[in-house]
Amino acid sequence: MVKRDLPFFWRNRHGRPNVRIKGKVYPMRDEKGVWHEPGTEIGDRIYWEIRTGRQVEIRRSWGAAIDLLRHSDRWAALSPRYRGDLEPVLIYLAEKIGRRDVRRLTQADIYEAMDKNKHRVRFANYIPVAISLIYKVVVRKRWLTDNPAAGIELLKVPKERRQPHIPWTDAAVAKWRAEAKPLERLIFEIGVGSVQRPGDWIGFTWGDYDGDSLRLKQNKTDKPLMLPCTAALKAALDEAKAALPFSPMPSRHILTKADGSPLPYRRMAEIMRAERERLELLAYDLHALRYRGVKELAWAGCDDDEIMSYSGHSTKAMVRLYAGEARQEMAARRAREKRR
Repeated sequence: MVKRDLPFFWRNRHGRPNVRIKGKVYPMRDEKGVWHEPGTEIGDRIYWEIRTGRQVEIRRSWGAAIDLLRHSDRWAALSPRYRGDLEPVLIYLAEKIGRRDVRRLTQADIYEAMDKNKHRVRFANYIPVAISLIYKVVVRKRWLTDNPAAGIELLKVPKERRQPHIPWTDAAVAKWRAEAKPLERLIFEIGVGSVQRPGDWIGFTWGDYDGDSLRLKQNKTDKPLMLPCTAALKAALDEAKAALPFSPMPSRHILTKADGSPLPYRRMAEIMRAERERLELLAYDLHALRYRGVKELAWAGCDDDEIMSYSGHSTKAMVRLYAGEARQEMAARRAREKRR
């Protein structure tokens, strides 16, 4: 392609190559902002994309939309762990449909992508979640009017791959409290005593502990809670605080790495898995500590509302699922006494 034969080709006052059509100027730059001269392979491609109108579409691509999400307040407001879960999905979307016009994606395309990733169900189910987050950002720019991921039916984990959370038994709890290392025992007591999800444990700071209770705002529900500590949790917190070489600032996290920086979720999970393996307690995972906490509340005679005041569950269905086993056990013991 010879430059003088190019209709609409124009250089600005800095000598940059552009295409000017009906008074509107389109810079000959690629997706990374790099300028390209006509007569080169990339430059010629960009020129014809502008001439045919395709580059306008690319500017409203999923790649551009993903960048908008990453720089939005909505993204910044998400918890670090949630962003970490979504980031691989955003990378996947950028690779697969990054140059595609956001308006061209259909529900059939989303289902196809989910089916191609059904071997990793959790990842597949994050695809429509990520697209919905992107939609909430670009709809304000009028790139989209309808959410293509609305109403998408999520994949279900096959029965043979489901791993139920086995509640920690009395024997497992006793073994952990007697033999676990200090950090691991502190994590354990926060899990059982607070009755929160593992993702919330790492967020507690010393400013959230007043010597009797812990305060937090749940990551998943954004619900504020005040949680009176159990005797075991209070003792573990007081011991950990006393072991510090200085009085901690309120903003310092309770669970930290050796250098005092906040303990990331994945590192916490690795630490606890290693300790569970050492103590031969691999059957009981982190999420099951929340299950154990609910059971202890049920054993104490708490009703659904009282348990929900601790756990922060939004529906009684989940509370009854967790507490049902404890209540069945207590009812059976009462029945045994009557039977005698």
